[in-house]
This record gives sequence, C-alpha cells and structure tokens, in this order.
Amino acid sequence: MAWFILARAVFVAAVGYSAFQAHPFSEGGLVPNVLFGVVLAVLIVLLEMRLRTAPVTHVLGALLGGAIGLGAAKVLGDALYWANLGDDRVVFLHSLILLALPYLGLVMGARKGEWLEPSNLISLFRSAGPRRRYKVLDTSVIIDGRIADICETGFVDGTLVIPQFVLKELQLVADSSDSMKRNRGRRGLDILQKIQKMAGVDVTVSDVDFPDIREVDLKLIELARTLQGKIVTNDFNLNKVAQLRGVEVLNINELANALKPVVLPGELMKVFILKEGKEYNQGVAYLDDGTMVVVDNARKLIGKTIDVVVTSVLQTTAGKMIFGRFIDASTAGQVVAGPSNATADSRVRPQIPPGAAAAGK
Repeated sequence: MAWFILARAVFVAAVGYSAFQAHPFSEGGLVPNVLFGVVLAVLIVLLEMRLRTAPVTHVLGALLGGAIGLGAAKVLGDALYWANLGDDRVVFLHSLILLALPYLGLVMGARKGEWLEPSNLISLFRSAGPRRRYKVLDTSVIIDGRIADICETGFVDGTLVIPQFVLKELQLVADSSDSMKRNRGRRGLDILQKIQKMAGVDVTVSDVDFPDIREVDLKLIELARTLQGKIVTNDFNLNKVAQLRGVEVLNINELANALKPVVLPGELMKVFILKEGKEYNQGVAYLDDGTMVVVDNARKLIGKTIDVVVTSVLQTTAGKMIFGRFIDASTAGQVVAGPSNATADSRVRPQIPPGAAAAGK
C-alpha cells in the first residue's frame, strides 16, 4: 500500500512539473500552470482508483469498444472528404463524430464486458441448445445449510452462482469477534465447500460486481437480472424486494412449508404439551418439523403426551399453525373411528423436537 501512495505522489509531481515546463496557459503565471497540472493528475489518480474495483472483463470491454468507436469515427471522417472543411457546420460534424462514437463504444463495451469471459465466448460458437439456468445464492441461504441437502437430492438443476461479494460477506462474518457470528460464517463456508464437492452439481463463482450499489441484496437482484436467473434465499425482505423488481425467487422456507404433511380438521394426533398458551386454558406443543400446535383445555397437562383432535389449520407467510382441543382417552374412539385410527397412529409424536425448547423460550 505504501508504494502505491508513493507512486501516486510521484505521478502528481511529475505532471505538475510537466505543466510548469510546458506552460499550457501561456498567458498565466507559474501558479495557474502548476495548479492545472496537479488537478489534472489528481483526476487521473481518482479514475485509477475507480478502475481498481471494476472487473477486468469490463475494463477490457471498455477499451475494445472505445477502440472500435475510434476506428469507426476515423472511417466516417475520411468518408466525408468531399465536404467543405471551411464550413463551421462540417467541422462541428467531424468533431461530434470523433467524440460520440468512441464514447458510445466505451460505454457499451464496459456494460457488456461479461461477454468477454471464457464461458460466454465459448457459448457464442456453440450450437443453439437449452439455455443455462442460473440460481444465485445469497448469504442467508448458504448459512442456513438446507440448500446442500436439497442439492444432494438432485432437485436443483442448472448452475449455482456464488457471487464474490457474498463470499466476502461470509468471510467478514467468519472473522467476526462475536463467537455466534463467527460460527455461522464458518458454517456457511463449510456448506459451500460441501456443495462444490458434490457430483452432478455445477457451481461457479462470479466476479461480477456493481460498484455503484452498496447493499448486497440489491447487488444480488442486479446480478440475477443480468444472468436472467433466479435468487435462492430464505430472507423474507429480499424475497419481496426481488419480486417487486421483477426477479424470480426460490424461497427455501416456502419450500419447507410446502413439504410439511397436510393436517385436516377432525384428524387425531398425539402431541407433547410443552408450555401454556396465551389464551385461557391453552397449551402449546410442537411437531417434529417445528409446527406449533395450540391445544384448548390443555393448560393443566404441561409435560404430558395427550390425544388431540385438530379443529383448524392456519397458514401464514411465517409458517403453519395447528389448532386443536384435548380429548379424553375414553372419548378418543368416538371422535376418530375406523380408518382414521391409522392416521392417528401415523402421526404419533410423543418426543420433544430438538428445537422445541429453544422456540418455547
């Protein structure tokens, strides 16, 4: 870092000295000429600092586009040899062509720089086939870890894209002084390593960045829009913002809720009453998948496994809630009879789920 600062200082001094020797303002004195050179050098240094954060492919694209625009301007200028160069309008037209075409080439080349990546260049010469489907992973879904289990089942197709700015965010979390955050960050890095080692799962790390955007969530949305892919997340807010911006989202929490077993009113189940509910004479239990079961007439049965008949099911964006009421063992056969007994046996859950104690605090 020190030699960078020294090189910039020498460059600024050299440009200032050149302005002092050349006198770009012939009518000005020493101070205006040197000041002009120093300001020009500082602007060049600021441009260099900005280019350091730009992807290499975008820089190459800008240079290539600028060169093509300059060549096109030269060809058009030579094609106007028959025009009267003494006319001010012709001179202005020549100047406009010389400035506009290189500028357009520079801007368009920088915006389409990702096409200079080897994978995109190869795809230009391949025969037309099915387009690659990209799934962009965000930080929350990587730390969550369930994406690795889904990849193992083979339900995820296409290419999993891990942005470089997401890796940087994971590294910052893994290096945190907070032990909780540090463990979460390291878990996320372990999950990524596990996914990369899976056979049949295509994983790529994208260097595409958006320096003008500071928020990681907005960068994810722009990257998914650029790749015409989908964002994989379990962040509720990112899900809503992405949908508002027209980007498709695969939400792991919504998938988990969809895979939960269907419970219908009138079914019988066994649950373990863990704590009391908010309303009078209510008890609260949890299924193995974490679904909350609110049971009427069960406040005095905390710590016991009881028979419950389902009265209603409430589906919310946060998950599913089941409402039921306690029934005596003597009347259990009257509530659910015949084939429903098999359903009751299949839903016996006498044990306390691992996360129930933490959820009940």
